[in-house]
Amino acid sequence: MKTQLPVLDELDHRIVDLLTVDARVSNRQIAAQLGVTEGTIRGRIHRLEKSGAIRLTAVTNVAYAGSPRVVLIGIQAHHGELRALADRIAAMQEIGCVIIMLGRFDILAIGLFSDLNDVIDVANNRILALPGVRHVETSIAVRTLKYDYRAAKITDSRRGRARS
Repeated sequence: MKTQLPVLDELDHRIVDLLTVDARVSNRQIAAQLGVTEGTIRGRIHRLEKSGAIRLTAVTNVAYAGSPRVVLIGIQAHHGELRALADRIAAMQEIGCVIIMLGRFDILAIGLFSDLNDVIDVANNRILALPGVRHVETSIAVRTLKYDYRAAKITDSRRGRARS
């Protein structure tokens, strides 16, 4: 049974837009900017958090995480085991984002790694060894020109775990 996603109205979207810029902005400031009461904002934010539509959290700038590299791990899998396999990969502490895809890869796993040996261990020793994995291919970012943390929050596994 699928969980019903909340329907966001225009006010919800405007609140989310303001929180995206600064999650520390007060309910009073949001209310004043949007022309509604502080109680309305407090209730809306509570409902958005409780429903899972938003999660307010701090995001570490990747530059402060000890020079890690973004690593993309493309995985080709047997389709009958795709969801279970994706769940097992998502449970790995080193992986910050798992996406089921259409195209060359069935699953894309993303993580931050400071050490090449950790990449080898996760990709070759742990992911490739999982039942249902046909092929694993890694790509390592050498220079990040733009990273929007709102798309996928990925943290260094040694400093804390986060998934989008």
